[in-house]
Amino acid sequence: MVVMADERNVMAFPERIFVIGDIHGCLDKLELLWEQIDPRPGLDQLIFLGDYIDRGDDSSGVLDYMLELKEIYTDTVFLMGNHEKMFKDFLSGIDRALFIYNGGESTLKSYLTRMEDYWEGRQGVLDEEALKQLIPEQHRTFLEELKPYYETDGYIMVHAGLKHGVTLENQSLDDLVWIREEFIYSEEDFGKRVIFGHTPFVRPLVLPNKIGIDTGAVYGNSLTCVILPDLKFISV
Repeated sequence: MVVMADERNVMAFPERIFVIGDIHGCLDKLELLWEQIDPRPGLDQLIFLGDYIDRGDDSSGVLDYMLELKEIYTDTVFLMGNHEKMFKDFLSGIDRALFIYNGGESTLKSYLTRMEDYWEGRQGVLDEEALKQLIPEQHRTFLEELKPYYETDGYIMVHAGLKHGVTLENQSLDDLVWIREEFIYSEEDFGKRVIFGHTPFVRPLVLPNKIGIDTGAVYGNSLTCVILPDLKFISV
């Protein structure tokens, strides 16, 4: 699959841009982070790098939080991570074992706790009808509307990284949400500095050609936001 760019993937001149790394169902850390940052609706922009779900305790709560933010910060950009890609595939009946193996069970549990009576009535059978009832339509729409990447005058934001030598508009979705070592160890110029998540580091990775801000929130470490243009990092 080749991802095509469109004019909505570029926004000009917000005063500040807040880029937030992988949340992975850690709603408590997201709420703590929000106490530390101060984005202003209409003046500042929010960009989330994906992986909102899986492994943490409250993936469904994180998606609710994203939808609430979308109402307040109307220019917010939500990127797709590999875990949202797996969740979408799971809901479509594609490679469901891969989603479960990669932390999807915790995501499903976060929905099941909302509908315990329904789940008991189904006698633990997670079939298509149960999934339709469990996953709110707003969450499905949110997943469908996630962007593959976002570009500003000085940066490219993407979940996992880029393949060198491939133009941005011709990057495959698999690379955008899954690539790792080939991108991490590349010293090549990608045209603009790339801000990415996906690969966890103990602290933000800051290199001339890339900035990694997945700091392993779901593994007991911190959730990180970088504020542009000042390159100020806030981790909680």
